[in-house]
Amino acid sequence: MTEQSKQQEVLLVTGSRFVKRQYQEKDSADTPKNLTQQEKLIDACWNGYLKEMLPEIFFMTWEAKLFLWQMREAQHFLAMEMAEEPVDIDYHASIDPYCFMEKQGFS
Repeated sequence: MTEQSKQQEVLLVTGSRFVKRQYQEKDSADTPKNLTQQEKLIDACWNGYLKEMLPEIFFMTWEAKLFLWQMREAQHFLAMEMAEEPVDIDYHASIDPYCFMEKQGFS
């Protein structure tokens, strides 16, 4: 029996106060200074600060090292996909409303 790869999704609401926080830049020499707060948040997530910004979502029972593989910008949120290796999203179990709303039947 093969072991399934661990994966996690995170949604960050872009209209929240969390997005308006100041983010320390890892490589400030290469980063443009005129970024919006949302662009700074995206940059911080790609640079590996998500675990420092939201340590409570990383109290996992498994000890897998998760990497940020994909980030999608929607109108009101950022959807991040993290896993040990690139994997396809299970749309039935996803928390991304654009994923599970397509699969939901209309009555």
